[in-house]
Amino acid sequence: MIDRSEILTLLTEFQGCQKMLSAIGDEARQHIIIQMLASNHSGEARCGGMRVGEIAALSSLSRPAISHHLQILKDAGLLKMRREGTRNYYYFDADMVDLENLIQMLQHIKSIMLLLPDRSGENDSLNNNDV
Repeated sequence: MIDRSEILTLLTEFQGCQKMLSAIGDEARQHIIIQMLASNHSGEARCGGMRVGEIAALSSLSRPAISHHLQILKDAGLLKMRREGTRNYYYFDADMVDLENLIQMLQHIKSIMLLLPDRSGENDSLNNNDV
């Protein structure tokens, strides 16, 4: 049986990871993350960041939609923004504490799930053959 304190701890971990989970859970933001990471590792390294227009050119989303999604990723601690005059450059500089908390929460879920009994019925045929 799983201790109630484990579940309460997991609930607290979920609450602490909510912004990060929401940010990476959206398909459009996943696409933006992938495109930005791919651009950072391509021959045209963009270590200084990417502008909204550059990201929009790699996507089917409008510039305002990209800006909206970038703000959510920024609020979640995945991106930062650097301003040069009137130009904004977005770059990855994830808050490692938040990422570690997310990893810890996922590992906690896994450890709890490993304690649960098998309910699939797949092992029943093995047990019935032993009779």
